[in-house]
Amino acid sequence: MSAIVIDEVSADGQVLECDLRPRGDVKRFFTGKPFEVDYDRSIEGVPEGVLAIPALAHVCPVAWANGADVYADEVDATFARALADVRDVLDSMYDFIEGGELYARRTIDPEPDARGESALLFTGGVDSTYSYVRHRDEEPILTSIRGWTITPDPADDGDWADLTERVSAFADERGLETAFLETNALSALDHAMLLAHYRHRVDGSWYSSVGHGLGLLGLCAPMAYARGVEDMYVAATHWEGIDLEWGSCPEIDDRVRWSGTRCHHDGYELTRQERIDAIADYVDSEAPTLELQTCNRRMDGNCGECEKCYRTAVGLRLSGLDPTARGYPFSHEEYDEIRRSLESGAWELGEDERYMWADIRDRARETEPTSAAERQFFEWLSTADLEALVSESASPLSHRLLRAGARNAPASVYDVAYPTWRTAKSTLERVRSR
Repeated sequence: MSAIVIDEVSADGQVLECDLRPRGDVKRFFTGKPFEVDYDRSIEGVPEGVLAIPALAHVCPVAWANGADVYADEVDATFARALADVRDVLDSMYDFIEGGELYARRTIDPEPDARGESALLFTGGVDSTYSYVRHRDEEPILTSIRGWTITPDPADDGDWADLTERVSAFADERGLETAFLETNALSALDHAMLLAHYRHRVDGSWYSSVGHGLGLLGLCAPMAYARGVEDMYVAATHWEGIDLEWGSCPEIDDRVRWSGTRCHHDGYELTRQERIDAIADYVDSEAPTLELQTCNRRMDGNCGECEKCYRTAVGLRLSGLDPTARGYPFSHEEYDEIRRSLESGAWELGEDERYMWADIRDRARETEPTSAAERQFFEWLSTADLEALVSESASPLSHRLLRAGARNAPASVYDVAYPTWRTAKSTLERVRSR
């Protein structure tokens, strides 16, 4: 029988640590490393049942996918109910969710010092900037997390420094507080094995498709408890009408809660282009020097050449903003490059991007071009088969077959195979980016 034990939960100053002890088949998805989170201020005094939330938020989806039970000494009762709700949502989304129960020696209902604070997961991209604009009267604590897109690897130290510097500058200009969290959650879990095992059953990686809404919000629980946060916001990536299984959505995020705090999936009622419209209004009224950061290649600015940079630049144009003034070097001559890249499959696109380019296409049909190059691009985009473009840019068959073979390989074999696949994929991405 598979099971996972959350053990030895402790807080030493700013550092949270606990042991993860899996048994049975589920053991393949764990590396044996302790689970750690480093906060930027003390979490001593936070009840153990709240300290357990970050680990539970990451472990439970893995347990549910393997029919494993989870055991902990102490659990916040409000969060335990939230987990049951989220499990039911994931069960309705994915056929591989098998169930599993949470067992605790004791549950607690603490009464935190409610100070009416709010917090917002923040990167400075379109979605989180829109959520700040929407909730700026609340003066939310801007919260950034290292451990997913920016890994704990020392090679990513520069990216983390760039992000914290940028978020801190944004906060200082507006008199806001910040919270910076660093975690090894995705190295305590064997995320590579999860990817190999479930990649064929989700549209994306394990974490993006299954775990990141619950996981990222759960990481914030000790910070939120210590700082009196009552409302925790996570910006929506998608919007109404997008039919994709995704680990962060209203059905999941709005159900996440713990003593003193409720979480909110924010901005889902607006498309990405409509969020850029709101940012444009904010730029006009309050923030003439605002720049965004969305690049897939770097954190110290935007390269202006990757798919996401081009897509954001076009979106800014359609909302009446000069992309160059918002951090995206862009000229109308580059519309030809965007078209060539989309038509040639130079960018590896997914269903996310298809919906986002369709959103841009809808707005472009209503917008008067300001140059011949822009007119030609809008006319092409108006009739382009976006579904076919996404299909043609999918991963090569050889990579998909290697990944499929790894799913059923012993861990010792997989540990050799996965770096080979990853190296091949990185090489392809570098070639495509030229």
